[in-house]
Amino acid sequence: MRDRAATRAWRSGLAASALALGAVVASLVDASAVPIAKEVVFAPHRAVYDLSLDNTNSGSGVAGVNGRIVYELSGNACEGYAQSMRFVTQTMNQEGDLQTTDLRTSSWEEVPAKRLRFSTSTYQNELPAEQTQGVAKRKDANGAATVDLVRPQKREVKLAGNIYFPIQHSMAIIQAAREGRTILAADLFDGSESGDKIYSTSTAIGRQMKPGAGPVVSLTKGVSNLDQVPSWPISVSYFAPTQGPGDAVPLYEMSYRFHDNGVTSSLRINHGDFAIKGELKELTYFEASPCKSPAP
Repeated sequence: MRDRAATRAWRSGLAASALALGAVVASLVDASAVPIAKEVVFAPHRAVYDLSLDNTNSGSGVAGVNGRIVYELSGNACEGYAQSMRFVTQTMNQEGDLQTTDLRTSSWEEVPAKRLRFSTSTYQNELPAEQTQGVAKRKDANGAATVDLVRPQKREVKLAGNIYFPIQHSMAIIQAAREGRTILAADLFDGSESGDKIYSTSTAIGRQMKPGAGPVVSLTKGVSNLDQVPSWPISVSYFAPTQGPGDAVPLYEMSYRFHDNGVTSSLRINHGDFAIKGELKELTYFEASPCKSPAP
């Protein structure tokens, strides 16, 4: 499902303004070469985005889309971050039929990225459709990992290679952007789909938008001077596990403006035959929780 697939980037940190894929192939940089600086700290917050259809091709079968995303980030950089999201869309086809998809996700990721707990539930027209739940663990903050799945069925999955967890990937994007890098390649795992897949990603990073230089989010409630926070236009392309960035057209692309404090604005999800845009409508900052001891 396209809405389900699109949440992968939300758990990875969200993105705007795509660079040519040829440039991605020509100047690919391995994410493992990008150090995750300790000073990358995300602000706990709640963000609400209104969704609408941006454009559609005649053969897509999609005549209209509306919906909402409610995203929350809590925790801190010394113990870990929790993410939760509800992604509800109502899609109308060319015959006027409507389908409602309700996707609910939650996760907790240790910092550094040694553990990831995840849970995803999907409802179609208010009926349960799919559910995934499990824990990914490893000894170090990078490399291979083992996943203990509870749903859709109990089993153990081995993830090979240098795997990135969602918050770890978001921090890598910010650090790469601060260093002036333009391309970041990473194999990403977040427990989506069946809970056993790794997705190849290629992130294109544009030039920093200086405080006050970007488009003003004037209609956003509680924006709290977001335009004064340094930000970058980001575009993340997602590829199937069997293909790499240079092999084929991505499954989809997420574009957004990524602020240094972890807040995302100017969202666009491009599925190829149609695209959805998300407008930040409300932003609420939470007080950061004090550092104690890592969660069990």
